[in-house]
Amino acid sequence: MASSKEYHIEVESLDKGFLVPEKKDRITLKQKVSGLLYRKWEKFEVLKNLSFQIEKGEFVGYIGANGAGKSTTIKLLTGILNPDSGNVKCAGFSPYNNRYQYTYHIGVVFGQKSILEYEVPVQASFDLYREIYEMDRTTFDKRIDFFHEILSLRDYLHIPVRKLSFGQRMRCEVAASLLHQPEIVFLDEPTIGLDAKAKKEIRSFLQAVNEQEKTTILLTTHDMKDIESLCNRVLMIDKGSLIYDGELGQLKKQFLREKTIRFSIDTILDQNTFNQLKENTLRSTKEGDDECWTIGTDQCDIADFARELLHAARFLDFTITEPELEEVVGHIYAEGFSSISENE
Repeated sequence: MASSKEYHIEVESLDKGFLVPEKKDRITLKQKVSGLLYRKWEKFEVLKNLSFQIEKGEFVGYIGANGAGKSTTIKLLTGILNPDSGNVKCAGFSPYNNRYQYTYHIGVVFGQKSILEYEVPVQASFDLYREIYEMDRTTFDKRIDFFHEILSLRDYLHIPVRKLSFGQRMRCEVAASLLHQPEIVFLDEPTIGLDAKAKKEIRSFLQAVNEQEKTTILLTTHDMKDIESLCNRVLMIDKGSLIYDGELGQLKKQFLREKTIRFSIDTILDQNTFNQLKENTLRSTKEGDDECWTIGTDQCDIADFARELLHAARFLDFTITEPELEEVVGHIYAEGFSSISENE
């Protein structure tokens, strides 16, 4: 990326580790006793030479397996942790060193941690945050109106948080985190445990915030539908190191190894061609009246294959689908890629 671009988040050569008790496969009684008085420690490296930049207004997905270092990265970017080495700069601030001033410029949503007061109405928590962020009443009311358009927020403001459903509470959690119109928002599993309707509403809201207010958003999630719905760019991390930084479409194109053709037949026009095509599939199954053929994209051109198939028979229904992003990502980790790039 060219240095002339306006970066909202800059991470350079970031390292972070934690001390953990030294593990031994076999331990004697004497060692157990001495371990009560003196424990040996070893350093576990969570992040290793991590570098990336995010431009102002980007909506970026940050994905990886459990233990890859995603949550540690978020804690470093929000100023909760200080890096062992390397530099972090967000909205012009060093998150850890300028934490007080920095918090006015960011919003954070943790799907499993609440920032709302449990026993009081939602409105009381919102009023508290209005005071904390020094918002005037006019700006505050306009913000609530904006939230209500997509999240129907006014329907819940008078209800104590403990009486809200999980979906209703998460709508309020997201709104509270974005109340002060932050420049950068960090989302950690914002739709975890929500039903389909609530997920759709929160995705629509986040998309509106990103597009209308040019808010920079970094999304960490295991729900690949969140990534596909909201993000054009993906950062993939594995064992503390960045292994992919590029467009979502390019990731799928690079590692999409198969597609599925699902069809129901009216009449077979060319039996020989039909049989030959079927033999070239990776696998073929039957679901009711439908045939499902899985085609390896490395072995043949899917467009040519489909064209020949359409000439070999007359169809009642014919669709081509590709694996979900979750399958593609699972394939990458199963193959054990340690270094991939958008240009490979």
